[in-house]
Amino acid sequence: MTLNKDQVKGEKVLLAVCGGIAAYKACEVLRGLQKAGCEVRVAMTADAGRFVGKVTFEALSRHAVCDDLYANPETAIPHIDYAEWADLALVVPATANLMAKMAAGIADDALSATLLACPCPVLVAPGMNVHMWRNAATQANLRTLEARGVRFVLPVEGRLACGDVGEGKLADVEDIVAAALALLCDKLPEQDLVGARLLITAGPTREAIDPVRYIANASTGKMGYAIAAAAARRGAQVTLVSGPTALACPEGVRRVGVVSAAQMRDAAAAAFVDATAAVCTAAVADYTPAHPADHKLKKAHEHLDSIELVETADILAELCACKGERVVVGFAAETNDLLANAQAKLERKGADAIVANDVSRADSTFGADTSRIAVVTSAGVEQHKTLPLVDVADIVLDHVRDLLRSR
Repeated sequence: MTLNKDQVKGEKVLLAVCGGIAAYKACEVLRGLQKAGCEVRVAMTADAGRFVGKVTFEALSRHAVCDDLYANPETAIPHIDYAEWADLALVVPATANLMAKMAAGIADDALSATLLACPCPVLVAPGMNVHMWRNAATQANLRTLEARGVRFVLPVEGRLACGDVGEGKLADVEDIVAAALALLCDKLPEQDLVGARLLITAGPTREAIDPVRYIANASTGKMGYAIAAAAARRGAQVTLVSGPTALACPEGVRRVGVVSAAQMRDAAAAAFVDATAAVCTAAVADYTPAHPADHKLKKAHEHLDSIELVETADILAELCACKGERVVVGFAAETNDLLANAQAKLERKGADAIVANDVSRADSTFGADTSRIAVVTSAGVEQHKTLPLVDVADIVLDHVRDLLRSR
């Protein structure tokens, strides 16, 4: 990976060093980051100091090492100040013990307390014995941390210090530095939704006619999934209630899969209990067959001349009716009278905002990778040009953030 030094000049990296034989490689990682233009400070465990003395890291970083919560010459609260200072926390090497602490939220020393306080992205490079790495507990902790948005530079296979051969060897220094710089160059958004608990609905619903036929719509779920991914990157806890889609669940998001409008209603209501905000992007069917058959209908002797329909529950209206101080944002996919219909929906549902998009446009229709939205609130209309979904997602979440702050 080739990077211009100016791309990361001045970016701040907290290097967290654990007690393992590969701790000496953390010095090389530190120098690699500095050569790329980063400022680096170090936190380390007492065990790490048995492999590399803190004087070495202090000389390289030109800052006091955070290895004690009570005796730091630069600050009285090192774990908070170092955590809030950093743009990225990088753990090299991460031991099985440290991964277990992170997964459990344990903060019993300076390093683990600092990591728990970090609002910035966290990148972890594990290094340990192959059997420790393969242990079910370590693999479960890995999955837990990944689900929370922690990034990993996975260990590689090779000869370990103990003589065993297998996975567990710390990744190459160059790969670790490259991964850290890639995260910094991505300019991940500010963690401005930490503490927010978001319910996001996405995708279509399928309303059964019989076990193999259904009524549905053209929604792909792309918009809702983009918002869920962006919310997780910005620090929110996200529950994504999704109808049938071909999309992978975004990193750090809890997905609840549903099929019908009734199932989406139940799942959304359950998730909303603990939510601080809801963003309802799902294209929920307005009608469902009144009497779905319990077997596949045969046209030879079971002619389907008509389907009696009944209205489905209005999920957005129900969430708005019980929201209290919580924020609810709805979507309006329209083919005509876009703003008039969106404003009417805002008043009728009682939402805090309606995001309107004209699905008759090729650049804003179902399945497109771009959208042209207007955000309608009681304060007026904010029209946006056609943008990639990732940018649209951040616009929507900016409104959610501002609404939450105003509560």
